[in-house]
Amino acid sequence: QVRLVESGGGLVQPGDSLRLSCAASGVTLDYYAIGWFRQAPGKEREGVSCISSSSDGSTYYADSVKGRFTISRDNNKRTVYLQMNSLKPEDTAVYYCAADGHGISYGRRCLKTYTYWGQGTQVTVSS
Repeated sequence: QVRLVESGGGLVQPGDSLRLSCAASGVTLDYYAIGWFRQAPGKEREGVSCISSSSDGSTYYADSVKGRFTISRDNNKRTVYLQMNSLKPEDTAVYYCAADGHGISYGRRCLKTYTYWGQGTQVTVSS
């Protein structure tokens, strides 16, 4: 059974940094695309950043986070990270990680139809 658990969210001020972690179990992480998505109140869920399986290694970033967020994976620890720098109030949302066996296409395109989802972690950016 695949299980994804997010951690690292919290309340920070504009300009601060956070690192989100997504710990995976029940899956060989090397072969899966992993994505970070977010959903703010009243808005649709959007793809923030995705990474392809290890054989490909492609990454995707939404325009709104390019240059500020970095996705990375540690297959040995079965964990994917999202380093978020220069946070803005508009980054406030529940952040979800997701995994899919279509390791290349889902990583490159950051599709919303990932198969497995975590429960989410709240990120609030406010002064």
